[in-house]
Amino acid sequence: MSEALATAERAVVGMIAGAFAGPKVVVAPEEIETPAEPVCFGEEFDAGFQTKIAALVLRDTSFVRRVGHLISPLQFENINEAALVKMSQDYYQKYSSAPSSVLVVKELFREAEAKKMFPNGKDEAKATLASLLRFDISGGDYIVDRVATFARHQAVQQAIFGSVDLIHKGKMDEIEKRIKEAVAVGVSEEGEDYDYFDSVEVRTENRHDAAAGKRPLTGITTGVAAFDNRLYHQGWGRKELSVVMGGAKSGKTTMLINMGKAAAFAGHNVLYVTLEVSKDIIAERLDACISETNMRDLLVTPNSVRDKIIAAGAKAGKFKVREFPTGSCKPSMLRSMLDKYKAQGLLFDMLVVDYGDIMAPEHRVNESIENSKSVFIDLRGIAVEYDLAVLTATQTNREGFKSVVAKAEHVAEDFNKVRTCDIIISINITDEERAKGEARLFFAASRNQESGFTIFIKQDIAKMKFIESVVRVE
Repeated sequence: MSEALATAERAVVGMIAGAFAGPKVVVAPEEIETPAEPVCFGEEFDAGFQTKIAALVLRDTSFVRRVGHLISPLQFENINEAALVKMSQDYYQKYSSAPSSVLVVKELFREAEAKKMFPNGKDEAKATLASLLRFDISGGDYIVDRVATFARHQAVQQAIFGSVDLIHKGKMDEIEKRIKEAVAVGVSEEGEDYDYFDSVEVRTENRHDAAAGKRPLTGITTGVAAFDNRLYHQGWGRKELSVVMGGAKSGKTTMLINMGKAAAFAGHNVLYVTLEVSKDIIAERLDACISETNMRDLLVTPNSVRDKIIAAGAKAGKFKVREFPTGSCKPSMLRSMLDKYKAQGLLFDMLVVDYGDIMAPEHRVNESIENSKSVFIDLRGIAVEYDLAVLTATQTNREGFKSVVAKAEHVAEDFNKVRTCDIIISINITDEERAKGEARLFFAASRNQESGFTIFIKQDIAKMKFIESVVRVE
């Protein structure tokens, strides 16, 4: 071997050593993709570990955003897991979120089965899917690091092997570029690049699918079709903050409870945080609503109520209730709760905060308006961070309380709430309407759809049913 060639090889080794001396997990540059020929996880990740990765790809948007570009279906030994990972990644490419919702996953599975994506048959694939939906996905950060390390090592190996001919050709700049790019493979923490003009075909296809009823609904249902149809997402939007506004005793909590129940009944997981009404009362109201029993009669037929709740729960998503003293819960505490549940493998589709006005700001100042603004901004941030629908309530001011229709300008304390939330709906009810079991929902403001119209509803408050039926829309 010539001295020049030996020097070149030493230079390559030096580049590798120098590259590895830096941070081991970095943002993947735009030009870095999963290797053209992905290496199977093999001994690096055993079958159980691969199943956990597949479950995370299916259910955890944050995981896919961070390391989805490093994962390929070709890396999985289980052919059904590989197909389900492909199904999930295709969905993420379209909608920038993991399927996660049981309803969406079921629809995607039907489509994948129709495309014959499961060579071992539908039943075996269905069993694998059920396993992934139940699988413990705690320790996501550790998995992220392991996947990034694996991908980086494989990329470096490929770069080294691919540089052999370049050494003999003396193309040191190209070698250096390959090595640096390989070592840069890692976790993406800078958000996603979205090319507006290049993505027009994807948006068009999504609209065709939505019009044809092929696109799985991403909205969290209200439980009332006529209500869902007036919402942009056909329900409460993920990554959005929706706000119910009303005066004292107008039914804000009852509406929040009903919306949480409807989401759970649709298979979604709901976290209900109450800051005013005790968790026991929340549970009592839910019992009345679900069993269609008057609140005062819960003591009369307790066994019947219990049986109805058990039957409903067998088909519903999770419904967790957490109680805090008024004015004590900060946004960071909500994040901590969501993270702890996630560590247990439980991801939520909807967070209900009853209610935002009586939360504590992260850093209290003397200006109440600034405190309120901080809370609502943080609530919307949580919606985006955790890919869930956040629903909360706010009071009207004195003028709104006296008005027949509470409008956006009637929000209490701080108009910034209206600027921050994605939709605000006011509850309106006169004494005469209350006596007849009627109320009106006025769409006061919205970021993504029309507003200024009213949904007239019938109620059965004795049974805690906020919307018994929709009478008309004007």
